[in-house]
Amino acid sequence: MLQEIDRVRDEARRQIAGTTDAAALEAWRVAYLGRKGKLLSLTRAISSLPADARPEAGRRVNALKKELEDLAADALGRVGRRQASQQNLSFPGRRIETGSLHPLTLVLREMVGIFSSMGFGVALGPDIETDFNNFEALNMPPDHPARDVWDTFFLDRRAGVLLRTHTSPVQVRVMQRMKPPLRIVAVGRCFRRDAFDASHSPVFHQMEGLMVGDGISFAHLKGVLVHFISRFFGPQVSVKFTPSYFPFTEPSAEVSISCVICAGAGCPTCGQTGFLEILGAGMVHPQVFRNVGYDPRKVTGFAFGMGIERSAMIRYGISDIRHFTQNDLRVLRQFS
Repeated sequence: MLQEIDRVRDEARRQIAGTTDAAALEAWRVAYLGRKGKLLSLTRAISSLPADARPEAGRRVNALKKELEDLAADALGRVGRRQASQQNLSFPGRRIETGSLHPLTLVLREMVGIFSSMGFGVALGPDIETDFNNFEALNMPPDHPARDVWDTFFLDRRAGVLLRTHTSPVQVRVMQRMKPPLRIVAVGRCFRRDAFDASHSPVFHQMEGLMVGDGISFAHLKGVLVHFISRFFGPQVSVKFTPSYFPFTEPSAEVSISCVICAGAGCPTCGQTGFLEILGAGMVHPQVFRNVGYDPRKVTGFAFGMGIERSAMIRYGISDIRHFTQNDLRVLRQFS
């Protein structure tokens, strides 16, 4: 048994001497230190020896194991140094792919920054809302025809629990919690039962603004929005306010800018009108103030709302809203 141990030691030393190849080193390791290697065979053979010979054989096998492990470590160092010496350090390194912010995040941060510079705070609210906050408080009682405009995801119709269809409920929550004067923008996801096509999505993002105080007028609304549009879309665009209807504002208006594609000359993108509608706005309806506990005889205010995706599409000339959610790196890398 002791002679066999010495033979295995001499053989292992001879085979590993000068080894600089990783494959050869691995083959050596498997042959001697592997699960079916020669060292394990020697260990198992100890049990068949006479009792008085086992202690010495055990010590010799353990010493052999330690020596083989040291030989393997030394050889591994040689292999590593050889591989390093074969590398051409003059070659340029591989460029590390770094991530970047999503285009919607970039647009949202810029929009929030513009309104923050005008003194607006940022308010957030839950995606799951009550029927009261989403509809009734905004002057849309259960039988109001304006509800047909929103095809709503109800989670519990009887209890009036739903996924919010716009970020206006955040304005309701802010007014219920705070006293005027106040000015905030509300941002977040919204949900409607729309088809998922080039211009519609069942999940989208909105930004809405609210300013309430003493003597707030439509002139203030116009000044805020014109300033925002000039900074976000550029001073070269023209702005147009067109009378419209929203149940929670009176008077109401749709705000359009001169088409960024044709510069107002008329094209298929703007329907030959020369203008693109970007947001809705108006003076807060007195009934909305009453619903949140404000006295419309003492305060006035304005509100506005716009889609983040639509603003980004107009800003960057993106033709399909689905580009924002398909994770196509050819699109996303353009914003890195």
